[in-house]
Amino acid sequence: MGKCIVFGMAGQDGTYLGELLRARGHLVYGVSRSTEGDVANRHYVETIVKDIAPDYVFHLAANSTTRHEALFENHETISTGTINLLESVRVHAPRCRVFITGSGVQFVNHGLPISEKDAFSPSSLYAVARIQSVYAARYYRSLGLKVYIGYLFHHESPLRKPNHLCKKISEFAKLVRQGHQGQLVLGNIAVRKEVAFAGDIVAGIWTLVNQDVVFEAAIGTGIAYSIEEWVNACFSIIGEDWHKHVRVESDNFVSEYPILVSNPETIFSLGWSPHISFDELAVMMIRGSC
Repeated sequence: MGKCIVFGMAGQDGTYLGELLRARGHLVYGVSRSTEGDVANRHYVETIVKDIAPDYVFHLAANSTTRHEALFENHETISTGTINLLESVRVHAPRCRVFITGSGVQFVNHGLPISEKDAFSPSSLYAVARIQSVYAARYYRSLGLKVYIGYLFHHESPLRKPNHLCKKISEFAKLVRQGHQGQLVLGNIAVRKEVAFAGDIVAGIWTLVNQDVVFEAAIGTGIAYSIEEWVNACFSIIGEDWHKHVRVESDNFVSEYPILVSNPETIFSLGWSPHISFDELAVMMIRGSC
């Protein structure tokens, strides 16, 4: 049985990862701002790492937005938080395995599948924070730490917060099923992205941190779907024509990209693959089951 610290435990990824770790017999210490645990607080991080002496540390904490206005929170949580974790592990638990979250949006995106081998792009300050955390991870790896980076692409679950688009759509479909007569206004529904299940993605994280040679991998399905396909899937489940309930205003929202999709060849080669399909995930989101 190992001891695991999960920073960002209150989010969907932290919740599913905690369940996975406990199911495998590990002792899990969950940290989130709701428990007054801030990964940006160096003294707090050092104290908890020193006291627990973990076998695994997972840095999942972040505000999942690329908005410029979130620059300071993203810098503190992602960049400073990563350095706080790595230095604390170096000093107090050097045999610990550390997972740092990366993102598909930190890469140059030419519309082709993105792998961990592709070049970075400082397209937002969120991306800058992610890029900085990767270089910090690589530096500490050169000091002998086992530091892993999983570049995550879009993934959803019934635990997703309502401000995220796929969740917003599925929740609106549920309201329509209950008789709601309003309309949902969407932007460009031709944008394509992955729609993976968060529970599958954290299983990919677990696969990665148990490698002795591979330390970085894009973790995703490698399959992109349009927002229109997601809308159609959700409304098909409730037996409604989405055109009657959704208004598209493409000019009012310009996406950062027309497509964002992973090349998961590396993580697939390690034996991981997603189990929940696009349609099965839509059913989960409508029914609210985890």
